[in-house]
Formats: sequence, C-alpha cells, structure tokens
Amino acid sequence: MTNTGTDLHGLQLIPFRGVRYVPERVGSLAAVTSPPYDVVVRPDGLRHLETADPHNIVRLILPQAAAPGARHRQAAETLRRWQAEGVLAPDPVPALYVYEQRNGEVLQRGLIGALLLSPPGDGIVLPHEDVMPDVVEDRADLMRETGAHLEPLLLSYHGGGAATGATAVIERTVRDAPLLSTTTEDGYEHSLWSVTDPARIQTVQDDLARRQALIADGHHRWATYLRLRAERSAPGPWDYGLVLLVDTARYPLRVRAIHRLLHQLAVPDAIASLQGAFRVQRVEGPLPHALEALGSATGNAFLLAGDGGFHLIDNPDPGLLARTVPADHPEAWRTLDATVLHATLLDTVWQVPDIPEHIGYIHDAQAAVEQAERRGGTAVLMHPVPEEAVRDLARQGVTMPRKSTSFGPKPATGLVLRNLDLD
Repeated sequence: MTNTGTDLHGLQLIPFRGVRYVPERVGSLAAVTSPPYDVVVRPDGLRHLETADPHNIVRLILPQAAAPGARHRQAAETLRRWQAEGVLAPDPVPALYVYEQRNGEVLQRGLIGALLLSPPGDGIVLPHEDVMPDVVEDRADLMRETGAHLEPLLLSYHGGGAATGATAVIERTVRDAPLLSTTTEDGYEHSLWSVTDPARIQTVQDDLARRQALIADGHHRWATYLRLRAERSAPGPWDYGLVLLVDTARYPLRVRAIHRLLHQLAVPDAIASLQGAFRVQRVEGPLPHALEALGSATGNAFLLAGDGGFHLIDNPDPGLLARTVPADHPEAWRTLDATVLHATLLDTVWQVPDIPEHIGYIHDAQAAVEQAERRGGTAVLMHPVPEEAVRDLARQGVTMPRKSTSFGPKPATGLVLRNLDLD
C-alpha cells in the first residue's frame, strides 16, 4: 500500500542497539528462541520451551509466578541478571536488521527496526482486529517492568515487489555473512544481518516514508505500545515500537486461521444446541481429511472436534444470521466466519462468554483437537481469511473480531530484543 494523501507521512523506521544472545553463553540459539507469546501452546509448549535451555526467552515473555505482578517483576529481574552475566549483550552501534526465514519453498525477508508510533486512524499503520483489554494490560505491565520490547510485531506493506528502495538494501545485505543463523524445531532457518551504513539506512527510510502498513501479527502489542507512549508527556524511546516490516508484494505472507477451544462446552451439548440453526454432518478423519472437508465447504462453516470424531457445521439459518449479526457493518464483515462464530454461535446459540475461562485461542489445529479431547471441551476449527479481504476491511477502518487471522511465518522471539534504556 502506497500513501497518496498529502496529510500522511508514512512509516518512520529508525535503527536501535539490538540486544542479542551471546552464543558462547547458551546451549544453542535455537534452544533459546520461542514462538510469539500468544502462539505458545500452554501448558505443554511452555514446559517444553522452559526445559529446552535455562535461558529460553519464554522465561521473559511468559514468566511463571503465582501473581501477575510477581510474574512481571520476575521477568524484569531475569532480564537484568542475564544482561549482567553476559548472556545477553547489546550490539555496539544502532542498526536496522535484515531478517530472513526459510523453510523449503518458503522464503521471507524483512527489516527489523524501531517504528515511530502513529495515532490510531491516521492511515499509516492499519489494524484489522479488535483486542482484548486484559491482554493489553498484561503486556503493558510486562513492558513497564522490563523496560524492553522482547519481540517484534509483524507488519506488512506493499513496496511494489521490485528490487528497489528498502528491498534493494535487503537484497544487497543478504550477500554478506549474517550475524547469526539457526534452525528451529519447526524446520525454519533463521538468519539476521545488521545494516549500519548511513546511506543504506537513508535509502530504507526514504522508501518507507511513502508507505503504510497492515498489522499482520501483534495487535495487542501495538495497542500496548500506544498505551505506554500515552503515559509519557515528553518525547523519548517509548515513542517507537519494535517491528518487523515485510514487503508482501515480494515476499507474500501466508494467512491461517486461529481456532477456538471451548473449555466448558462438550461436543454433544454443542451439537444438540444447533438443531434448526446449522446443518450438522459427521465427517471422516483423520484431521487432515476432516480439514479438507471444511476447506471444501462454502459459506460460513466450522469443524467441531473433541469427542473423538469430526462434525462439519454449515448452512446457517438466514433468519438466525439476520437476528444476530449486527447490520451496521459492511457485508464483507458480516459474512466473516469469525463474525458469525462470535455473534451467532458463541453469543446466541451456545451463550459462551468470551473470557479466558471459557475460550482459548490456539493457532495449531492438532493442538486444539488434542486439548479438547483431553479436557472434554469443544475445538472449533475455522477457515483462513484471504489476505485481500483483511486489507480491504482495514482500508475501510473496519476491524475484524479478535483473533480472526494468523499471518506467517511469524518472527522467532529471542533473536533480537530492544532495551529502551539504550535508546
């Protein structure tokens, strides 16, 4: 997306002194990284990461203690201790960072830097999902205590796809030896380069100053950045947020669904409530086959699991949709699966409150099914939303229901941090 309005100043990305793990002080770089905090499957994935290496970054982004305040203080103390012990160390000079992810045919490259925070509604950074206030509050408390940005947001922009401007800088930079390279358990190869040359940085900044971006992943952290900046009256490092910017015209992102886990609703009860509201069909497993059936369904459709089988629900009653889906939004929003799920199924048919005790958000379908079966709940598996549908709504200023999309590949957490005291 290119800015055309005269009142827009575009993206302003500046270098920062990245804080990185010292390879000699940890078992391996792969062992200290983590997926983003909201992708970690708890408690199994959390335990796995904690035991992978005593310095795994999950101890900072998801610290474990009895009380929330104690958790955040513990993370701050851990961060200070690791820096004092030389486990983490700042780079000598400010830099932008070129970040590359590879896995088979998947190749993604982008720039990590500190982005000037733009006010909501100014058209420079476009959100597309609502946020949950309790999550924003939790992330804000963590960032206040640590004084750090521990993981970058993922932002996408349309740079035209040609090897010019910021993209040209990226392509030239990756010809050099990287600062670090590692391969994580999911098979992705991660590499990081620093860009310190003033001419290259200026080329990046001149190009991005004409762009606007879509928040692909990290709405809660973006909302947290804005909250923490609003708490301060004087200009300073809190005016900027840690981001990864990807030109999706050159490196298209993949869009996947985020599934729901209904902790206190058993599958038989969920299905019984659908009588006359949705068509229910039992489909054969295993999971990949059942997901193919979901992918072939047209209109609003969902896959329920948790009782050892799979149930495709589709063909909702039009009268029910008319009564439950708000009419004061564009049709593209009213027909989203996430809209129908929350407005029609969760709020009306199942009457499940959208609070953590009742609903979990899980990115991996297999993990959602396994947890539903283990706990006697219901996994609601969903279609992904096409990227262009997300962009179109964002351009209209319309936000989707929270946790509607999962863009990726997501940056690994732990490769580079931002300590705001160094800026």
